[in-house]
Amino acid sequence: MRTYLVVVDESAEAETALRFAARRAAKTAGAIRILALIPPAEFVQWGGVQATMEDEALQRAEALVMSAAGTLTDESGIRPSITVRQGDPVTVVRHTLEEMDDVAALVLGAAASGHPGVLVSHFAGADAGKLPCPLMIIPGGLDADAIDRLS
Repeated sequence: MRTYLVVVDESAEAETALRFAARRAAKTAGAIRILALIPPAEFVQWGGVQATMEDEALQRAEALVMSAAGTLTDESGIRPSITVRQGDPVTVVRHTLEEMDDVAALVLGAAASGHPGVLVSHFAGADAGKLPCPLMIIPGGLDADAIDRLS
């Protein structure tokens, strides 16, 4: 079974990548694995404040992923597996790929204009030849019809 790993955040390009991956998975009898990233926590002198900040970040990530998963299930009938991790985005994605040997492709959305994003820049650049699977970069400027047609 083809499993597409999609990294999601609150950006429009992440939504585009998820839509593309869902369409590909539906057409190839594949699966979707959603990875939500929580930025590394900044050190705060008081432990209670630090714990509250980390808990709020986790709650935001879980809400984002649950919303994306609900949309995905409604539109394609695919129930994704969900992973939420905290840390440096590049390191987290790299470790996730090492742990999940069933990933057929890493699907990332590129910003419609300006800098394409940290993960796209890194994995399409310095680490492009080191990935254990193909990288699919979905242009953030594609509309829903174009995504459906291309997937």
